[in-house]
Amino acid sequence: MRLGVIGHTGYADLPEILDSLFRLAPSLGLKLEFEREMHEVAGAGTRLEDPQTIDALITLGGDGTLLRGARLLAGAPVPILGVNLGRLGFLTTCGTDGIEEAVRLLASGNYVAEKRMCLKAGAVDGGGKVRQEWLALNDVVVHKGGFARVVRLGIAVNGDSIGTYAADGVIISTPTGSTAYSLSAGGPVVVPTVESMILTPISAHTLGVRPLVLPPDAEIAIDTSKSSEEMLVTIDGQVGTQLVPGEKLVVRKADRPVRIVRLPGASFFEKMRVKLGWGDLPGRD
Repeated sequence: MRLGVIGHTGYADLPEILDSLFRLAPSLGLKLEFEREMHEVAGAGTRLEDPQTIDALITLGGDGTLLRGARLLAGAPVPILGVNLGRLGFLTTCGTDGIEEAVRLLASGNYVAEKRMCLKAGAVDGGGKVRQEWLALNDVVVHKGGFARVVRLGIAVNGDSIGTYAADGVIISTPTGSTAYSLSAGGPVVVPTVESMILTPISAHTLGVRPLVLPPDAEIAIDTSKSSEEMLVTIDGQVGTQLVPGEKLVVRKADRPVRIVRLPGASFFEKMRVKLGWGDLPGRD
């Protein structure tokens, strides 16, 4: 098995984890392939040249590292095993204490590759030409620049206008991203395997604008021409660009999902209870 390895090099536990991977690899038949920064830290193994050709990907860090790994794969049907080295790690498969067992299960095929819907977002100019496109596992956010002013965004779904949002911006999230920024902005929690798109306003300035849950085949178009402010688009909180005046952002379901490794006995609701405190008041037994 060709196992790609990417990670955040700032974690103190990283050298110990890499030692564990090198120790396990021969007995499990793993060929470790590291991205450039990780290869320099590991000092051994093979350099990861083409993510499309690996059999599985392990991400060492937090949710942000897993999101970066999903974009790196660019839709390739490669399962991602996320190892949480940080605090929350809601998307990751296991923590540092469970990495050896997780890698053994991965190598033996004793896991579920849970398909997660992604979004494809494109900046479209006035002539209908797509200037730039992105893949998002969590969310696509259209928001203002550095000034604390309300922006006006024209929102259409499948060509049908649903109104003009007066807000700080809007979030279009996947079910996976429903527990991220969208949740903080008042959006609903959606079970990750229930395909849908969630449209959530950020600090809406009217009571008539509320989050919407849309079908997965919807196409959402966001028109920024009614706003005089500089508008930005951010993908998964990590990459993005400034929207040029006259451009629209068009968001739809991506053609291929991301596959996240889930181990036997793990469940979405358990993570909700443990990591988000779902279902009870803090401090209660």
